[in-house]
Amino acid sequence: MNNRRRLVGFVTSNKMMKTVIVQIDRTYRHPLYKKVIHSYRNVMAHDDIGCNIGDQVKIVESKPLSKNKKWVVEEVIKPVAQVMESVEGE
Repeated sequence: MNNRRRLVGFVTSNKMMKTVIVQIDRTYRHPLYKKVIHSYRNVMAHDDIGCNIGDQVKIVESKPLSKNKKWVVEEVIKPVAQVMESVEGE
């Protein structure tokens, strides 16, 4: 196994050629005030798989592929159809 960072997020846009925008959510507790804080960031990732909007994907750090693209989609964890089924089942 290598030392590359791996993150899990949701695809929010796939309008570019071989590039998707992945939203990575982070939830943590403030160290002083103990309030739960939800934050997120959007990263551009190279996509050879062909992801759709709403897919849950695992991205891996890579060499810089362009000015803003430094991540690559490694695998689709849940396609958008399975994500929608789990939301409707709740």
